[in-house]
Amino acid sequence: MEKRNKKIVVIGGGTGLSTVIRGLKKKSFDITAIVTVADDGGSSGRLRDDYDIPPPGDIRNVIAALSDVEPLVEQMFQYRFSHSEDLGGHSLGNLMLTALTDITGDFSHAIAEMSKVLNVHGKVLPASNKKVTLHAELVDGTYIEGESRIPQAEVAIKRVFLSPGDVAPLPAAIRAIHSADYILIGPGSLYTSIIPNLLVEEIGTAVLRSKAEKIYICNLMTQKGETSKYSAADHIEAIHAHMKAPFIQKALVNDFTIPQAVIDSYQVECAEPVTVDVERIEQMGIEVIQKEIALIKNNTVRHHTGNVAQWLEEYNEQKQRKKKM
Repeated sequence: MEKRNKKIVVIGGGTGLSTVIRGLKKKSFDITAIVTVADDGGSSGRLRDDYDIPPPGDIRNVIAALSDVEPLVEQMFQYRFSHSEDLGGHSLGNLMLTALTDITGDFSHAIAEMSKVLNVHGKVLPASNKKVTLHAELVDGTYIEGESRIPQAEVAIKRVFLSPGDVAPLPAAIRAIHSADYILIGPGSLYTSIIPNLLVEEIGTAVLRSKAEKIYICNLMTQKGETSKYSAADHIEAIHAHMKAPFIQKALVNDFTIPQAVIDSYQVECAEPVTVDVERIEQMGIEVIQKEIALIKNNTVRHHTGNVAQWLEEYNEQKQRKKKM
């Protein structure tokens, strides 16, 4: 009997999600990426408002990460116009996804067609097929509307929520969650990339009910306006609080020592390495896996795409061996 590739659902958005799936696509996994559609800034925000569609930016990055085309084609897809008043700030991929949505009348159909063109390994699904707005309630009782404005908050975030509150997911996303062997949560901006996906009620419920193993890939650095001074346990608690139930079973955290010079350079952004409070996470009943999952590139801290994928592949093989014993 032919061995089935394990099914992975990755939930998130932003640079973190794209980085991690670049490594996963090189392994024998069946990947579905569920991507946030809460972005309202930059090129994505302009197209979102002009065409009344979900923002294409995070989707574009994930399509590029999962694509198998010549580097020049991917570079062209990611190309951002800079010398034009009308096109300034737009990326070609964003414009292509918007054009396809306008032609087909359906954002998810546009993504599927673009995925064929770029020979994408896996499925890329928006958390919702409709435009949504992200709101934040701060600890002082004030409210902020708009994903791009939330990180500018000077006060800590109490919770985030979507409007409309009853936005529906794609049936394909729910099917993928229910049939998954592993659900990876993150990495990505906690309140503006990860949690918004889970706030789509049917997605959140499906994740809680899924028999898949739920693994949180912890962020490497804190983010000003979102997670200042947050430890790894704080990140997990925020996710569980928004879901109103604990569900994460494993946490993959960084064990690589970030050089002091790099840490110092992040002070400008008011960011620092996420403290890994192992004991507190374990008290939640979560297994902590400590691996060197950070990589320094051009003085920037990123997830080591190869190491994350390698750990998951080895962990999966270990599980299969135990089953056979």
